[in-house]
Amino acid sequence: MEGRSDVGKALGLLVCGTLVYYHCAYRNSSLLSLFSDVLIVLLCSLAILGLLFRQMNISVPVDPLEWQISQDAANSIVAWLANTVGAAESVLRVAATGHDKRLFFRVVVCLYILSAVGRLVSGATVAYAGLCLFCLCMFAENSQSIRTCVPQLQRQRNGTTVEEDNM
Repeated sequence: MEGRSDVGKALGLLVCGTLVYYHCAYRNSSLLSLFSDVLIVLLCSLAILGLLFRQMNISVPVDPLEWQISQDAANSIVAWLANTVGAAESVLRVAATGHDKRLFFRVVVCLYILSAVGRLVSGATVAYAGLCLFCLCMFAENSQSIRTCVPQLQRQRNGTTVEEDNM
């Protein structure tokens, strides 16, 4: 059942990513415009549903005004964000001071590649391509046919054959 959930998540990400890519790349709109459009659609949908429920004398099952994020969820989100920013800052600080020359060259090469790719294609295209690759990896992990082929490929790479493993 877990595999189906991951495939559903990947498919949802792919659909949302496609819509964001269309909005940003083809309509030449910004992410701020996208977020405001989404909030306008949600607000109008909730208002229409509220008016419809009131007209039909149906009680609203959950009041959206009472929705709140728990303190634990807020703390974990902020902690994750702080850890991510702190780790990136730490890596960049070590690379900038020159203490680790190998890390410095890796960072320079990555930034140079990102700069070259940024000149060739838009940021939305790069983000969408990355999202598509991520979704393909999730599909591959959960695909039954790939799951059965991978052990056979690993055995062949390790130098054993199927007959030797069956003995």
